[in-house]
Amino acid sequence: MTTSTPARRVAIPPVLAGLTSGNVGAVLERGFTVIRNQNWMILLSGFFEPVFYLLAMGIGMGGLVGEVSGPGGRPITYAAYIAPALLATSAMNGAIYDSTWNVFFKLRFARLYEAMLQTSLGPLDVALGEILMALFRGFVYALGFLGVLAVMGLVSSWWALAMVPVAVLIAFGFAALGMAVTSYLKNFQQMDVVNFVMLPMFLFSATLYPISVYPEAIQWFVMAMPLWHGVELMRQLSVGHLTAMTVVHVGYFVGMTAAGLWLTTVRLRALFLR
Repeated sequence: MTTSTPARRVAIPPVLAGLTSGNVGAVLERGFTVIRNQNWMILLSGFFEPVFYLLAMGIGMGGLVGEVSGPGGRPITYAAYIAPALLATSAMNGAIYDSTWNVFFKLRFARLYEAMLQTSLGPLDVALGEILMALFRGFVYALGFLGVLAVMGLVSSWWALAMVPVAVLIAFGFAALGMAVTSYLKNFQQMDVVNFVMLPMFLFSATLYPISVYPEAIQWFVMAMPLWHGVELMRQLSVGHLTAMTVVHVGYFVGMTAAGLWLTTVRLRALFLR
């Protein structure tokens, strides 16, 4: 006679009781199944956007620009200047796509989250599972793009290896906040606000030129935007020039992640567990 070992249950802190069953893995399993069967081409296509930007702007226009001043005043090529910014942008775009348009469809049309919350899953399980799927996309883009930078000779420090986990941190912040914002949107017209915000943030967050070109008042506004912190953090790591601001940049995304995850959890509970 054989006996089976009962499955070990994850201990849930009292403060999270009613928010999670400790089964985030079920949400992740479904997400990876969908990628394998349907969305792998969409996942792959998003990798090429920053590569095309790098070839067009960094290599094409970079031949006209020449060297620019990098972190710490170190002269670097224009391609090496914008490459870390494009990596941060790639992590942002991958996370935002999954946490806005993808989540919007599941929330308002497929009613997937409503069905999930009729099971033992809690709102924190759903929120964390969907955000982690967005992180996977950001991780894949960061790993592939860093490989491209290494092949092109645009990596000059071993600190550049830290750009991959930092890209995941950037993706985490944008995914958490993106999903929280999406929970308030009710139609496709409102979803256009996402593109309205993301494109200017990409263009004006010192991705393609230094922040010093702006008047001081505009500089403060740019420095309040999350992508600027991601761009500056990536640039510092690309050449191994770390300062006190490095900690500030990391802290910005840690706070952004915590706020977005909390707001997403609260919103899902309010929408489906009344």
